[in-house]
Amino acid sequence: MPLGVIGIIYESRPNVTADAAGVCIKSGNAVILRGGSEALQTNTLLTDAMIEGAVNAGLPQHAIQIIRTPGHEAVDELLKIDAYVDVLIPRGGKGLIKRIAEGTRIPVIKPYDGICHLYIAEDANPVQAVELAINSKCQSIQVCNALETLLVDKKCAEHLLPLLRTAFDSNNIELRGCKETLKILKLISLATEEDWHTEYLAPILSIKIVNGIEEAIDHINNYGSGHTDGIVTQSLNRAQKFEQRVDSASVLINASTRLSGGGDYGLGSVIGISTDKLHARGPVGPDELTTYKWGPMDMVI
Repeated sequence: MPLGVIGIIYESRPNVTADAAGVCIKSGNAVILRGGSEALQTNTLLTDAMIEGAVNAGLPQHAIQIIRTPGHEAVDELLKIDAYVDVLIPRGGKGLIKRIAEGTRIPVIKPYDGICHLYIAEDANPVQAVELAINSKCQSIQVCNALETLLVDKKCAEHLLPLLRTAFDSNNIELRGCKETLKILKLISLATEEDWHTEYLAPILSIKIVNGIEEAIDHINNYGSGHTDGIVTQSLNRAQKFEQRVDSASVLINASTRLSGGGDYGLGSVIGISTDKLHARGPVGPDELTTYKWGPMDMVI
């Protein structure tokens, strides 16, 4: 069964207008869209086109709606109508999501920030490790599944860190490292406690040398946002231990963090990637926008 009426509050990027409406309609839900004021005209034109198409296909006229008024007042009113809206999904910066979650009694699916990690284990293939680190960070910097903290095992750091620095330098990535990292990589900034908590969404990467997989897992579970974390290793046992104990929506083995998403998981378009555990976790597609209806089965004689 569909959840009902879903409110989507998002910033910029008008493609979200089409993606969100498509996912909601595909799962049988009605949707109220509220995009950023900087793209209001584009969002309105897209929504009007979708409404026309939906009506022509036999759907109710108000299955797709958009708030056409700029300013925070319209959003504040949306947050109050818990009798009519079943779920809210904010998509944007952490400040927006926090404001929505704290300002309403309507259930909120929260795609919070992506402080994503890649742990390079002691037995990692050096070429693979460098390529995965570069793709995770540089393929698209300003997205929620881009790499923000690189963890390098102490046993391979001396050999691997210079290779990583050369690769990141060629991609104009600023490196910030722990004290042990600075002993190997000279002239980079010292990472602070705040760096481990930061989703940069910028050409900046923090690096920490860890003493084994236990320390890597502890760091991720302490500082991560529960979005996407990965390991580079040739050991099946080590990979399984990492997968079982890292508390994230997506845990990847010998793969770029950029591969966590609706399209890569075969879900098609998604509204966002939830770091919650309820009601949905990970990519929020049509299946995640449904619930169940229970009842006795009719007997046919």
